[in-house]
Amino acid sequence: MTTPHRFVDAPELEVLNAFQVLVEGNPFMPERVVAERQVLGPDHVSHGVVWHVDATSSGSNANEARLRDRGEAFAKELRGRLAQGARASDEQLAAYRSLVFFVLFERFREAFFGWIGQTDGDVGSGAGVLYGRYRRDFEHFMQIPGVELPIEESPAHVFALGYQIRRAFHHTHRGIYGGSLPAAQLRAAVWQSIFTHDVRRYRRGLHARMADITTLVLGQSGTGKELVARAVGLSAYIPYDEERKRFAEPASSLFRPVNLAALPSSLIESELFGHRRGAFTGALDDRMGWLEECPKLGTVFLDEIGELEAGLQTKLLRVLQGRTFQRVGETRERRFEGRIVAATNRDLGAEIAAGRFRSDLYYRLCADMIRTPTLAEQITAAPADLENLVLILARRMVSHAEANGFAAQVVSWIDTNLGRDYAWPGNVRELEQCLRNVLVRGSYHPLHVRAAGANGDEFLEDVEHGRLSAEELMRAYCRRIYEREGTFEGAARALGLDRRTVKAYLATATPTEREPG
Repeated sequence: MTTPHRFVDAPELEVLNAFQVLVEGNPFMPERVVAERQVLGPDHVSHGVVWHVDATSSGSNANEARLRDRGEAFAKELRGRLAQGARASDEQLAAYRSLVFFVLFERFREAFFGWIGQTDGDVGSGAGVLYGRYRRDFEHFMQIPGVELPIEESPAHVFALGYQIRRAFHHTHRGIYGGSLPAAQLRAAVWQSIFTHDVRRYRRGLHARMADITTLVLGQSGTGKELVARAVGLSAYIPYDEERKRFAEPASSLFRPVNLAALPSSLIESELFGHRRGAFTGALDDRMGWLEECPKLGTVFLDEIGELEAGLQTKLLRVLQGRTFQRVGETRERRFEGRIVAATNRDLGAEIAAGRFRSDLYYRLCADMIRTPTLAEQITAAPADLENLVLILARRMVSHAEANGFAAQVVSWIDTNLGRDYAWPGNVRELEQCLRNVLVRGSYHPLHVRAAGANGDEFLEDVEHGRLSAEELMRAYCRRIYEREGTFEGAARALGLDRRTVKAYLATATPTEREPG
Protein backbone atom coordinates (compact mmCIF):
# COMPACT_ATOMS: atom_id res chain seq x y z
CA MET A 1 0.00 0.00 0.00
CA THR A 2 1.50 3.33 -1.06
CA THR A 3 1.50 6.37 1.23
CA PRO A 4 -0.41 9.38 -0.17
CA HIS A 5 1.78 12.27 -1.24
CA ARG A 6 1.95 15.23 1.11
CA PHE A 7 0.16 18.22 -0.40
CA VAL A 8 2.35 20.93 1.16
CA ASP A 9 5.11 21.08 3.76
CA ALA A 10 5.19 23.72 6.51
CA PRO A 11 7.07 26.47 4.58
CA GLU A 12 4.85 25.93 1.53
CA LEU A 13 1.74 26.17 3.67
CA GLU A 14 2.88 29.60 4.87
CA VAL A 15 3.25 30.71 1.27
CA LEU A 16 -0.13 29.23 0.33
CA ASN A 17 -1.81 31.06 3.20
CA ALA A 18 -0.06 34.27 2.18
CA PHE A 19 -1.53 33.97 -1.32
CA GLN A 20 -4.93 33.63 0.33
CA VAL A 21 -4.32 36.94 2.12
CA LEU A 22 -3.36 38.55 -1.20
CA VAL A 23 -6.70 37.44 -2.66
CA GLU A 24 -8.97 38.11 0.31
CA GLY A 25 -7.19 41.00 2.03
CA ASN A 26 -7.30 44.74 1.49
CA PRO A 27 -4.49 45.75 -0.92
CA PHE A 28 -4.12 49.12 0.80
CA MET A 29 -3.61 47.70 4.30
CA PRO A 30 -0.24 46.70 5.81
CA GLU A 31 -1.31 43.04 5.62
CA ARG A 32 -0.68 43.22 1.87
CA VAL A 33 3.01 44.02 2.38
CA VAL A 34 3.38 41.25 4.99
CA ALA A 35 1.84 38.70 2.61
CA GLU A 36 4.10 39.81 -0.24
CA ARG A 37 7.16 39.26 1.97
CA GLN A 38 5.94 35.81 2.99
CA VAL A 39 5.52 34.77 -0.65
CA LEU A 40 8.74 36.24 -2.05
CA GLY A 41 11.12 36.00 0.88
CA PRO A 42 14.52 37.57 0.00
CA ASP A 43 13.25 38.48 -3.49
CA HIS A 44 10.78 40.96 -2.03
CA VAL A 45 11.40 44.61 -2.98
CA SER A 46 10.42 47.03 -0.24
CA HIS A 47 8.06 49.83 -1.30
CA GLY A 48 7.07 51.03 2.16
CA VAL A 49 3.73 50.59 3.87
CA VAL A 50 1.88 53.05 1.61
CA TRP A 51 1.27 51.91 -1.95
CA HIS A 52 0.36 54.93 -4.05
CA VAL A 53 0.76 56.71 -7.37
CA ASP A 54 3.22 59.60 -7.41
CA ALA A 55 4.21 62.08 -10.07
CA THR A 56 7.55 60.45 -10.84
CA SER A 57 6.34 56.88 -11.38
CA SER A 58 3.31 54.89 -12.44
CA GLY A 59 2.76 53.80 -8.86
CA SER A 60 3.33 50.19 -9.88
CA ASN A 61 4.42 47.58 -7.38
CA ALA A 62 7.86 46.18 -8.21
CA ASN A 63 6.80 42.84 -6.72
CA GLU A 64 3.82 42.26 -9.01
CA ALA A 65 5.71 40.35 -11.71
CA ARG A 66 7.50 38.22 -9.11
CA LEU A 67 4.22 37.41 -7.36
CA ARG A 68 2.60 36.48 -10.68
CA ASP A 69 5.45 34.14 -11.65
CA ARG A 70 5.59 32.57 -8.20
CA GLY A 71 1.83 32.07 -8.18
CA GLU A 72 1.81 30.44 -11.62
CA ALA A 73 4.57 27.99 -10.74
CA PHE A 74 3.10 27.16 -7.33
CA ALA A 75 -0.42 26.58 -8.69
CA LYS A 76 0.89 24.24 -11.40
CA GLU A 77 2.94 22.31 -8.84
CA LEU A 78 0.04 21.92 -6.40
CA ARG A 79 -2.38 20.90 -9.13
CA GLY A 80 0.05 18.21 -10.18
CA ARG A 81 0.30 16.91 -6.63
CA LEU A 82 -3.49 16.75 -6.30
CA ALA A 83 -3.75 14.90 -9.63
CA GLN A 84 -1.19 12.37 -8.33
CA GLY A 85 -3.26 11.65 -5.24
CA ALA A 86 -1.88 14.04 -2.63
CA ARG A 87 -4.18 14.44 0.37
CA ALA A 88 -5.13 17.95 1.47
CA SER A 89 -7.32 19.23 4.28
CA ASP A 90 -10.42 21.33 3.56
CA GLU A 91 -8.55 24.43 4.75
CA GLN A 92 -5.65 23.69 2.42
CA LEU A 93 -7.99 23.14 -0.52
CA ALA A 94 -9.72 26.45 0.24
CA ALA A 95 -6.31 28.16 0.21
CA TYR A 96 -5.47 26.41 -3.09
CA ARG A 97 -8.71 27.76 -4.54
CA SER A 98 -7.65 31.29 -3.55
CA LEU A 99 -4.28 30.69 -5.20
CA VAL A 100 -6.09 29.71 -8.41
CA PHE A 101 -8.18 32.88 -8.24
CA PHE A 102 -4.95 34.88 -7.89
CA VAL A 103 -3.40 33.18 -10.92
CA LEU A 104 -6.50 33.69 -13.05
CA PHE A 105 -6.73 37.35 -12.10
CA GLU A 106 -3.10 37.93 -13.03
CA ARG A 107 -3.52 36.17 -16.36
CA PHE A 108 -6.44 38.38 -17.36
CA ARG A 109 -5.80 41.63 -15.50
CA GLU A 110 -4.55 43.56 -18.55
CA ALA A 111 -7.57 42.51 -20.58
CA PHE A 112 -9.85 43.68 -17.74
CA PHE A 113 -7.94 46.96 -17.59
CA GLY A 114 -8.50 47.50 -21.30
CA TRP A 115 -12.25 47.64 -20.71
CA ILE A 116 -12.09 50.40 -18.10
CA GLY A 117 -13.50 53.64 -19.43
CA GLN A 118 -15.04 52.11 -22.55
CA THR A 119 -18.72 52.77 -23.09
CA ASP A 120 -19.63 49.45 -24.68
CA GLY A 121 -16.43 47.48 -25.10
CA ASP A 122 -16.92 45.79 -21.77
CA VAL A 123 -20.25 44.30 -22.89
CA GLY A 124 -19.31 43.48 -26.47
CA SER A 125 -18.17 40.30 -28.14
CA GLY A 126 -14.70 40.63 -26.65
CA ALA A 127 -16.07 39.62 -23.25
CA GLY A 128 -17.38 36.35 -24.64
CA VAL A 129 -14.07 35.45 -26.29
CA LEU A 130 -12.11 36.27 -23.15
CA TYR A 131 -14.52 34.37 -20.93
CA GLY A 132 -14.08 31.24 -23.05
CA ARG A 133 -10.36 31.28 -22.30
CA TYR A 134 -10.99 32.13 -18.66
CA ARG A 135 -13.39 29.24 -18.18
CA ARG A 136 -10.94 26.74 -19.72
CA ASP A 137 -8.22 27.89 -17.33
CA PHE A 138 -10.63 27.80 -14.39
CA GLU A 139 -11.70 24.23 -15.16
CA HIS A 140 -8.09 23.12 -15.66
CA PHE A 141 -7.16 24.09 -12.11
CA MET A 142 -10.46 23.36 -10.38
CA GLN A 143 -11.75 20.18 -12.05
CA ILE A 144 -9.15 17.55 -11.26
CA PRO A 145 -10.11 13.87 -11.75
CA GLY A 146 -10.58 12.14 -8.40
CA VAL A 147 -10.38 15.36 -6.39
CA GLU A 148 -13.41 17.04 -4.80
CA LEU A 149 -12.54 20.68 -4.49
CA PRO A 150 -14.80 22.99 -2.45
CA ILE A 151 -16.04 25.07 -5.38
CA GLU A 152 -18.39 27.73 -4.00
CA GLU A 153 -18.34 30.05 -7.02
CA SER A 154 -19.08 29.49 -10.70
CA PRO A 155 -16.42 30.49 -13.25
CA ALA A 156 -18.72 33.26 -14.52
CA HIS A 157 -18.96 34.69 -11.00
CA VAL A 158 -15.19 34.58 -10.46
CA PHE A 159 -14.70 36.17 -13.89
CA ALA A 160 -17.06 39.02 -12.91
CA LEU A 161 -15.24 39.44 -9.59
CA GLY A 162 -11.91 39.68 -11.41
CA TYR A 163 -13.24 42.49 -13.59
CA GLN A 164 -14.68 44.23 -10.53
CA ILE A 165 -11.41 44.00 -8.60
CA ARG A 166 -9.51 45.47 -11.54
CA ARG A 167 -11.94 48.41 -11.75
CA ALA A 168 -11.91 48.93 -7.98
CA PHE A 169 -8.13 48.99 -7.85
CA HIS A 170 -7.88 51.39 -10.79
CA HIS A 171 -10.40 53.92 -9.47
CA THR A 172 -9.08 53.76 -5.91
CA HIS A 173 -5.34 53.57 -6.57
CA ARG A 174 -5.24 56.13 -9.37
CA GLY A 175 -8.10 58.34 -8.27
CA ILE A 176 -7.02 59.02 -4.69
CA TYR A 177 -3.51 60.47 -4.56
CA GLY A 178 -1.12 60.80 -1.66
CA GLY A 179 1.71 58.92 0.00
CA SER A 180 0.68 59.86 3.53
CA LEU A 181 -0.84 57.45 6.02
CA PRO A 182 -4.17 59.39 5.99
CA ALA A 183 -4.36 58.98 2.20
CA ALA A 184 -3.55 55.28 2.49
CA GLN A 185 -6.23 54.85 5.14
CA LEU A 186 -8.71 56.60 2.84
CA ARG A 187 -7.94 54.16 0.00
CA ALA A 188 -8.32 51.24 2.40
CA ALA A 189 -11.67 52.60 3.59
CA VAL A 190 -12.92 52.92 0.01
CA TRP A 191 -11.92 49.32 -0.67
CA GLN A 192 -13.94 48.19 2.33
CA SER A 193 -16.95 50.20 1.13
CA ILE A 194 -16.78 48.22 -2.11
CA PHE A 195 -15.99 44.70 -0.81
CA THR A 196 -16.54 44.99 2.98
CA HIS A 197 -13.90 43.70 5.39
CA ASP A 198 -14.85 40.06 4.68
CA VAL A 199 -14.16 39.38 1.01
CA ARG A 200 -15.08 35.71 1.34
CA ARG A 201 -18.58 36.58 2.58
CA TYR A 202 -18.84 39.21 -0.15
CA ARG A 203 -17.89 36.63 -2.77
CA ARG A 204 -20.40 34.09 -1.47
CA GLY A 205 -23.42 36.34 -1.88
CA LEU A 206 -23.13 39.74 -0.20
CA HIS A 207 -22.10 41.26 -3.56
CA ALA A 208 -25.75 41.05 -4.65
CA ARG A 209 -26.98 43.04 -1.62
CA MET A 210 -24.58 45.98 -1.49
CA ALA A 211 -27.24 48.35 -2.84
CA ASP A 212 -28.90 48.08 0.58
CA ILE A 213 -25.86 49.72 2.20
CA THR A 214 -25.68 53.50 1.89
CA THR A 215 -22.30 55.19 2.12
CA LEU A 216 -21.92 58.63 3.71
CA VAL A 217 -18.75 60.56 2.83
CA LEU A 218 -17.76 63.32 5.25
CA GLY A 219 -15.04 65.91 4.81
CA GLN A 220 -14.12 69.50 4.11
CA SER A 221 -14.45 71.24 0.77
CA GLY A 222 -11.92 70.09 -1.79
CA THR A 223 -10.88 66.89 -0.02
CA GLY A 224 -12.04 64.55 -2.79
CA LYS A 225 -15.44 63.40 -1.62
CA GLU A 226 -16.67 62.96 -5.19
CA LEU A 227 -13.54 60.96 -6.07
CA VAL A 228 -14.41 58.62 -3.21
CA ALA A 229 -18.02 58.32 -4.36
CA ARG A 230 -16.91 57.75 -7.96
CA ALA A 231 -14.55 54.95 -6.92
CA VAL A 232 -17.33 53.21 -4.98
CA GLY A 233 -19.93 53.67 -7.71
CA LEU A 234 -17.81 52.69 -10.70
CA SER A 235 -16.52 49.58 -8.90
CA ALA A 236 -19.86 47.85 -8.39
CA TYR A 237 -20.20 44.15 -9.11
CA ILE A 238 -21.56 43.43 -12.62
CA PRO A 239 -22.70 39.82 -13.29
CA TYR A 240 -21.47 38.08 -16.40
CA ASP A 241 -24.21 36.37 -18.44
CA GLU A 242 -22.85 33.17 -19.98
CA GLU A 243 -25.81 32.75 -22.34
CA ARG A 244 -25.72 36.28 -23.73
CA LYS A 245 -21.90 36.35 -23.54
CA ARG A 246 -21.80 39.82 -22.04
CA PHE A 247 -21.87 41.69 -18.77
CA ALA A 248 -25.25 42.81 -17.46
CA GLU A 249 -24.39 46.53 -17.64
CA PRO A 250 -21.59 48.68 -19.08
CA ALA A 251 -19.42 49.81 -16.18
CA SER A 252 -19.32 53.37 -17.51
CA SER A 253 -23.07 53.79 -16.85
CA LEU A 254 -22.97 52.97 -13.14
CA PHE A 255 -22.29 56.39 -11.58
CA ARG A 256 -24.83 59.25 -11.51
CA PRO A 257 -23.69 62.36 -9.56
CA VAL A 258 -26.19 65.01 -8.40
CA ASN A 259 -24.94 68.21 -6.72
CA LEU A 260 -27.90 69.24 -4.60
CA ALA A 261 -26.39 72.62 -3.69
CA ALA A 262 -26.10 73.57 -7.37
CA LEU A 263 -29.83 73.07 -7.98
CA PRO A 264 -32.61 75.52 -7.03
CA SER A 265 -34.74 73.97 -4.28
CA SER A 266 -37.76 74.06 -6.58
CA LEU A 267 -36.02 71.73 -9.06
CA ILE A 268 -34.38 69.22 -6.73
CA GLU A 269 -37.51 67.11 -6.28
CA SER A 270 -38.12 66.90 -10.04
CA GLU A 271 -34.44 66.12 -10.74
CA LEU A 272 -34.37 63.31 -8.19
CA PHE A 273 -37.78 61.74 -8.61
CA GLY A 274 -38.94 62.91 -12.04
CA HIS A 275 -42.31 64.47 -12.83
CA ARG A 276 -45.53 63.92 -14.70
CA ARG A 277 -46.59 66.13 -17.56
CA GLY A 278 -48.55 69.09 -16.20
CA ALA A 279 -47.38 68.56 -12.61
CA PHE A 280 -46.22 72.18 -12.48
CA THR A 281 -45.73 75.15 -14.77
CA GLY A 282 -43.18 74.20 -17.41
CA ALA A 283 -43.64 70.44 -17.05
CA LEU A 284 -44.45 69.90 -20.72
CA ASP A 285 -43.58 66.19 -20.84
CA ASP A 286 -43.20 63.22 -18.53
CA ARG A 287 -39.64 63.06 -17.23
CA MET A 288 -37.59 60.44 -15.45
CA GLY A 289 -35.53 61.61 -12.49
CA TRP A 290 -32.05 60.50 -11.47
CA LEU A 291 -33.34 57.69 -9.26
CA GLU A 292 -35.36 56.22 -12.10
CA GLU A 293 -32.61 56.62 -14.69
CA CYS A 294 -30.07 54.88 -12.48
CA PRO A 295 -29.57 51.25 -13.58
CA LYS A 296 -30.18 48.47 -11.08
CA LEU A 297 -26.44 48.04 -10.49
CA GLY A 298 -25.74 51.78 -10.47
CA THR A 299 -25.06 54.39 -7.81
CA VAL A 300 -26.63 57.83 -7.37
CA PHE A 301 -24.24 60.22 -5.64
CA LEU A 302 -26.06 62.92 -3.65
CA ASP A 303 -23.48 65.62 -3.05
CA GLU A 304 -24.22 68.23 -0.37
CA ILE A 305 -26.88 66.08 1.31
CA GLY A 306 -26.85 68.53 4.22
CA GLU A 307 -28.56 71.09 1.98
CA LEU A 308 -31.66 68.95 1.44
CA GLU A 309 -34.83 70.62 2.72
CA ALA A 310 -37.07 68.91 5.27
CA GLY A 311 -39.77 67.77 2.86
CA LEU A 312 -37.25 66.18 0.51
CA GLN A 313 -35.45 64.56 3.44
CA THR A 314 -38.71 62.74 4.20
CA LYS A 315 -39.08 61.57 0.60
CA LEU A 316 -35.46 60.38 0.46
CA LEU A 317 -35.94 58.51 3.73
CA ARG A 318 -38.84 56.66 2.12
CA VAL A 319 -36.58 55.62 -0.76
CA LEU A 320 -33.96 54.28 1.63
CA GLN A 321 -36.49 52.47 3.82
CA GLY A 322 -38.88 51.01 1.26
CA ARG A 323 -37.10 51.43 -2.05
CA THR A 324 -40.13 53.23 -3.49
CA PHE A 325 -40.81 56.74 -4.75
CA GLN A 326 -43.29 58.66 -6.89
CA ARG A 327 -42.73 61.15 -9.67
CA VAL A 328 -43.96 64.67 -8.89
CA GLY A 329 -47.66 64.78 -9.77
CA GLU A 330 -48.07 60.97 -9.83
CA THR A 331 -49.47 58.38 -7.47
CA ARG A 332 -47.82 55.37 -9.11
CA GLU A 333 -45.16 53.68 -6.99
CA ARG A 334 -41.79 53.18 -8.65
CA ARG A 335 -38.81 51.26 -7.32
CA PHE A 336 -35.23 52.33 -6.92
CA GLU A 337 -32.86 49.37 -7.21
CA GLY A 338 -29.51 51.15 -7.11
CA ARG A 339 -27.17 52.30 -4.36
CA ILE A 340 -26.99 55.71 -2.68
CA VAL A 341 -23.74 57.42 -1.80
CA ALA A 342 -24.14 60.79 -0.08
CA ALA A 343 -21.64 63.45 0.94
CA THR A 344 -21.56 66.56 3.07
CA ASN A 345 -19.15 68.95 4.72
CA ARG A 346 -21.69 69.69 7.44
CA ASP A 347 -21.57 68.46 11.01
CA LEU A 348 -24.75 66.41 10.77
CA GLY A 349 -24.84 65.91 14.52
CA ALA A 350 -25.09 69.68 14.97
CA GLU A 351 -27.62 69.90 12.14
CA ILE A 352 -29.80 67.28 13.86
CA ALA A 353 -29.55 69.13 17.18
CA ALA A 354 -30.60 72.35 15.44
CA GLY A 355 -33.60 70.61 13.88
CA ARG A 356 -32.35 71.04 10.31
CA PHE A 357 -31.62 67.39 9.54
CA ARG A 358 -33.69 64.32 10.35
CA SER A 359 -32.03 61.87 12.71
CA ASP A 360 -33.83 58.90 11.12
CA LEU A 361 -32.44 59.88 7.70
CA TYR A 362 -28.96 60.19 9.21
CA TYR A 363 -29.15 56.68 10.63
CA ARG A 364 -30.18 55.39 7.20
CA LEU A 365 -27.24 57.16 5.59
CA CYS A 366 -24.50 56.25 8.05
CA ALA A 367 -24.47 52.46 7.65
CA ASP A 368 -21.06 52.99 6.07
CA MET A 369 -19.06 56.18 6.62
CA ILE A 370 -15.84 57.46 5.09
CA ARG A 371 -14.01 60.59 6.23
CA THR A 372 -11.71 62.34 3.77
CA PRO A 373 -8.51 63.84 5.24
CA THR A 374 -7.62 67.49 4.70
CA LEU A 375 -4.70 68.50 2.52
CA ALA A 376 -2.95 69.91 5.58
CA GLU A 377 -3.22 66.52 7.33
CA GLN A 378 -1.72 64.78 4.33
CA ILE A 379 1.17 67.22 3.98
CA THR A 380 1.91 67.09 7.71
CA ALA A 381 2.07 63.28 7.58
CA ALA A 382 4.04 63.18 4.30
CA PRO A 383 5.65 66.53 3.34
CA ALA A 384 6.65 65.20 -0.08
CA ASP A 385 2.96 65.02 -0.97
CA LEU A 386 2.98 68.76 -1.68
CA GLU A 387 5.58 68.48 -4.46
CA ASN A 388 3.86 65.35 -5.76
CA LEU A 389 0.41 66.93 -5.94
CA VAL A 390 1.73 70.18 -7.42
CA LEU A 391 3.47 68.25 -10.20
CA ILE A 392 0.36 66.15 -10.91
CA LEU A 393 -1.76 69.32 -11.13
CA ALA A 394 0.88 71.11 -13.20
CA ARG A 395 0.74 68.36 -15.83
CA ARG A 396 -2.96 69.08 -16.28
CA MET A 397 -2.32 72.78 -16.94
CA VAL A 398 0.83 72.98 -19.04
CA SER A 399 2.69 70.75 -21.45
CA HIS A 400 4.65 67.81 -20.10
CA ALA A 401 7.89 69.58 -21.04
CA GLU A 402 6.90 72.64 -19.00
CA ALA A 403 5.41 70.81 -16.02
CA ASN A 404 8.55 70.18 -13.96
CA GLY A 405 9.75 73.78 -14.18
CA PHE A 406 6.31 75.20 -13.48
CA ALA A 407 5.81 72.88 -10.51
CA ALA A 408 9.16 73.93 -9.05
CA GLN A 409 8.14 77.60 -9.46
CA VAL A 410 4.87 77.00 -7.60
CA VAL A 411 6.51 75.09 -4.74
CA SER A 412 9.14 77.81 -4.39
CA TRP A 413 6.41 80.48 -4.29
CA ILE A 414 4.49 78.55 -1.63
CA ASP A 415 7.62 78.06 0.51
CA THR A 416 8.50 81.76 0.30
CA ASN A 417 5.05 83.29 0.71
CA LEU A 418 2.77 80.83 2.50
CA GLY A 419 5.10 78.39 4.21
CA ARG A 420 4.75 74.65 4.58
CA ASP A 421 2.48 75.09 7.60
CA TYR A 422 -0.20 76.93 5.61
CA ALA A 423 -3.56 75.35 6.46
CA TRP A 424 -4.97 75.16 2.88
CA PRO A 425 -8.58 75.74 4.02
CA GLY A 426 -9.80 75.04 0.46
CA ASN A 427 -7.71 71.85 0.34
CA VAL A 428 -6.82 70.44 -3.10
CA ARG A 429 -9.23 72.80 -4.85
CA GLU A 430 -7.37 75.73 -3.33
CA LEU A 431 -4.01 74.23 -4.28
CA GLU A 432 -5.25 73.94 -7.85
CA GLN A 433 -6.39 77.57 -7.74
CA CYS A 434 -2.97 78.54 -6.41
CA LEU A 435 -1.35 76.92 -9.45
CA ARG A 436 -3.65 78.78 -11.83
CA ASN A 437 -2.92 82.11 -10.14
CA VAL A 438 0.82 81.55 -10.24
CA LEU A 439 0.55 80.47 -13.86
CA VAL A 440 -1.30 83.65 -14.89
CA ARG A 441 -0.06 86.31 -12.44
CA GLY A 442 3.02 84.81 -10.83
CA SER A 443 1.47 84.91 -7.34
CA TYR A 444 -1.49 83.78 -5.26
CA HIS A 445 -3.27 85.80 -2.58
CA PRO A 446 -5.74 83.69 -0.58
CA LEU A 447 -8.38 85.58 1.35
CA HIS A 448 -7.74 83.73 4.58
CA VAL A 449 -3.98 84.14 4.99
CA ARG A 450 -3.33 85.44 8.50
CA ALA A 451 -1.51 88.73 8.53
CA ALA A 452 0.86 89.52 11.40
CA GLY A 453 -1.02 91.28 14.19
CA ALA A 454 -4.42 90.56 12.65
CA ASN A 455 -5.65 88.97 15.89
CA GLY A 456 -7.17 86.11 13.93
CA ASP A 457 -9.59 88.17 11.80
CA GLU A 458 -8.18 88.18 8.27
CA PHE A 459 -11.45 89.45 6.83
CA LEU A 460 -11.46 92.67 8.88
CA GLU A 461 -7.79 93.16 8.12
CA ASP A 462 -8.49 92.94 4.40
CA VAL A 463 -11.45 95.34 4.69
CA GLU A 464 -9.50 97.87 6.75
CA HIS A 465 -6.68 98.01 4.22
CA GLY A 466 -8.96 98.09 1.19
CA ARG A 467 -7.66 94.84 -0.26
CA LEU A 468 -11.04 93.60 -1.51
CA SER A 469 -13.07 94.62 -4.52
CA ALA A 470 -16.79 95.16 -4.02
CA GLU A 471 -17.47 91.74 -5.53
CA GLU A 472 -14.89 90.04 -3.29
CA LEU A 473 -16.25 91.86 -0.25
CA MET A 474 -19.79 90.68 -0.97
CA ARG A 475 -18.69 87.09 -1.55
CA ALA A 476 -16.64 87.02 1.64
CA TYR A 477 -19.38 88.63 3.73
CA CYS A 478 -22.01 86.20 2.40
CA ARG A 479 -19.65 83.40 3.28
CA ARG A 480 -19.21 84.55 6.89
CA ILE A 481 -22.95 84.98 7.43
CA TYR A 482 -23.65 81.61 5.83
CA GLU A 483 -21.16 79.92 8.19
CA ARG A 484 -22.83 81.61 11.16
CA GLU A 485 -26.40 80.76 10.14
CA GLY A 486 -25.73 77.30 8.70
CA THR A 487 -28.28 77.46 5.86
CA PHE A 488 -28.90 79.50 2.74
CA GLU A 489 -32.30 80.51 4.09
CA GLY A 490 -30.86 81.80 7.37
CA ALA A 491 -28.08 83.69 5.60
CA ALA A 492 -30.58 85.23 3.17
CA ARG A 493 -32.77 86.45 6.06
CA ALA A 494 -29.81 87.97 7.91
CA LEU A 495 -28.49 89.69 4.80
CA GLY A 496 -31.86 90.83 3.46
CA LEU A 497 -31.16 89.05 0.19
CA ASP A 498 -32.88 86.41 -1.86
CA ARG A 499 -31.71 82.84 -1.16
CA ARG A 500 -30.69 82.45 -4.79
CA THR A 501 -28.49 85.54 -4.58
CA VAL A 502 -26.64 84.11 -1.58
CA LYS A 503 -26.14 80.81 -3.40
CA ALA A 504 -24.88 82.66 -6.48
CA TYR A 505 -22.26 84.56 -4.46
CA LEU A 506 -21.05 81.34 -2.82
CA ALA A 507 -21.08 79.43 -6.11
CA THR A 508 -18.73 82.00 -7.70
CA ALA A 509 -16.42 82.21 -4.70
CA THR A 510 -12.80 81.14 -4.83
CA PRO A 511 -12.12 77.72 -3.29
CA THR A 512 -11.26 79.29 0.06
CA GLU A 513 -14.52 81.28 0.10
CA ARG A 514 -16.92 78.81 -1.49
CA GLU A 515 -19.29 76.71 0.50
CA PRO A 516 -17.49 73.50 1.49
CA GLY A 517 -18.18 70.25 -0.30
